[in-house]
Amino acid sequence: MGAAALIKLLQPPVIAAPLGHDVLLPCELQASQDVKITNTPVLYWTAAGDRTLEVDRNSSNYSHVLKKVQWSDSGPYQCKMSIKTSSEESFRLKGTNTTLVIYDTMTFNPSSHNHFLLRCEINVSEDLGFALSVLKDGSLLQGVDSDHGPAVSGAVTLSQTVSLTGGQKYECLLLLRGDLVTSSTFYTKPTAPGGGGESQWSSSVMERVEQIQEPWILYGSLLLVPIVVLLALLTAILMC
Repeated sequence: MGAAALIKLLQPPVIAAPLGHDVLLPCELQASQDVKITNTPVLYWTAAGDRTLEVDRNSSNYSHVLKKVQWSDSGPYQCKMSIKTSSEESFRLKGTNTTLVIYDTMTFNPSSHNHFLLRCEINVSEDLGFALSVLKDGSLLQGVDSDHGPAVSGAVTLSQTVSLTGGQKYECLLLLRGDLVTSSTFYTKPTAPGGGGESQWSSSVMERVEQIQEPWILYGSLLLVPIVVLLALLTAILMC
């Protein structure tokens, strides 16, 4: 068995990263104890279309950091390495490929057209593995509307709309092939007994209470008028 068969470059199959953030693309070199590497491995990273990335080719850390990722950065990445062993001449290894997917900030609020509907929406890079789920107090809700349409170049919009009813905690989950990527939580007020209930959510119902000051000075003046008149009449009677 050749040395090449005893050395592997391992990469995670998929990585999700928030839009505009840095992301680490891992690459792990695994070699059997029987293999002796006689050079400092020369590292290459390629993106979709076999585009070579600028990396430190003599680094002992085989991972690569992408800065402030944008939608155009989504896609497959592969680490490659030129290696020389004591038993063979130089050869190149290829990693197992990592697919980078990107997601934007999630919004989770009552619909602007109907406050009895709760809408979750997020832009993601084009990957069929993405899915939205909405929970109410831990139970999965059936959506009344969902969408999977284009947003901007290289991204699509996922949305899920559910009925907003009595309850205290709603959660929207962005899943990637069944794993949680990001989530948002929406809380409602407890429904008061006899309050008619379904519209009592704290983020969309605001109560305004105004306190009106009573005109006590005016009331006092009005009460003094008949007293003054009565005293004047009594004085006139006594003088007569």
